[in-house]
Amino acid sequence: MTTLSPTEFASAVTAITSAFGDPTRREIFLFVHSRSTTPEGADGVTASEVAERFSLHANVARHHLDKLTAGGHLETTALRPVGGAGRPSKHYRTTDRHGTTSDEVPLDVAVRHDDVLVELLGRALAELGPERASALAEEVGERYGRAMATAMGDSGTRSFRTALHTVADALSAHGFAAHAEDEGNALRIVTDHCPFGDAVVEHPVICAVDRGMVKGMLVTLYGETDVELMSSVPGGDTHCVTTVDD
Repeated sequence: MTTLSPTEFASAVTAITSAFGDPTRREIFLFVHSRSTTPEGADGVTASEVAERFSLHANVARHHLDKLTAGGHLETTALRPVGGAGRPSKHYRTTDRHGTTSDEVPLDVAVRHDDVLVELLGRALAELGPERASALAEEVGERYGRAMATAMGDSGTRSFRTALHTVADALSAHGFAAHAEDEGNALRIVTDHCPFGDAVVEHPVICAVDRGMVKGMLVTLYGETDVELMSSVPGGDTHCVTTVDD
């Protein structure tokens, strides 16, 4: 049995609640999973099929599907209609970690990180000096963020607010326990837990990875944005806050 620290448990609960807190979304996930386990449903389902099945507007169905995708519970592919004519449509199917060959629904909720590798990362970055280390960490985070967003599909078609909430959900699924909120006339992402553990306190430059992930996801889902880390746990704050301006 996998054991979690209190902060890891809180992060896992946040990620699962974000993805499955809505009862309709749970039913949609089970529907997609059931279809993914059949030969005829191997390519997944479309938002239109989900909308028809649950009597929803197509945009509402797509919102639920995208929430599940941001949490890493579904994956997407773009497929052309039979015959090859027409625009490709996005198909959703369950990821390998949820199984696609039986009626059982395995659910992986553990938040994992390797303390030795994280410590090695921190020390290696420290050897580069703060300026170069920060740039490198942010670059790696941005590339990873772009890859995460690309897997969600619909690149560059979300509104700024929708994109920001999608980023927060994706960060939570990766152990950050994040949420988006309004701050005056701006929007920000508040992170209540860092999956890098105590290493980030000793090596604050690792925070640049988080900033890069936010930037990479947003530039793919929405467009160029200004991302700035305003407060952080390594800096003595109670949680990390990243402000985002479109």
